[in-house]
Amino acid sequence: MYYARLALILLAGFLASCGDMKNDLLPSGEDRSASAQTEETVVETVADFTLPDTLNRSVSLYETLAGYDGVVLYFTMWCPVCSAHMDHMLANVTPLYPNVKFFLVDYVSGSVEAARTAEVSNGYAISAFTTLVDVNDDLLKTFGATMGTTVVIDSSGAIAMKEDYKDGTALKAALEGLK
Repeated sequence: MYYARLALILLAGFLASCGDMKNDLLPSGEDRSASAQTEETVVETVADFTLPDTLNRSVSLYETLAGYDGVVLYFTMWCPVCSAHMDHMLANVTPLYPNVKFFLVDYVSGSVEAARTAEVSNGYAISAFTTLVDVNDDLLKTFGATMGTTVVIDSSGAIAMKEDYKDGTALKAALEGLK
């Protein structure tokens, strides 16, 4: 009984610490993010940004795009749903697009060190992903993102796709358009 109470207290503390991430924990099903594209037309170009990765190296969007056909950003909370998405992407998407750079965007850990710990403990330290640390939620706000938001940016900096990750079909279609 002691352990059950302790588990409930820890769970309540964890959920209370999520603060303004209630929308991620209790989603309404309504897409309230800003629309970045219509069916055929890209409507936005991304300004350059630089964020640290989990090894505290600065990563610039435009410098990265100079060497790749495009970039994929996946916004993660390191939750089971995100892990399922990321595992699916690793198995079914990243091998097909070697000239696309795949980034996880950690917007919940709060520091490079905590993000590195989350990355390692979740098994993504040695993977096709590089984890960017969005300490001030700059990218989260820029893209109107939330848990599972996936953004594809082409080599010119234009958004080719922005949607919540589902089964990888839309992501693959957007990546095919980069070739």
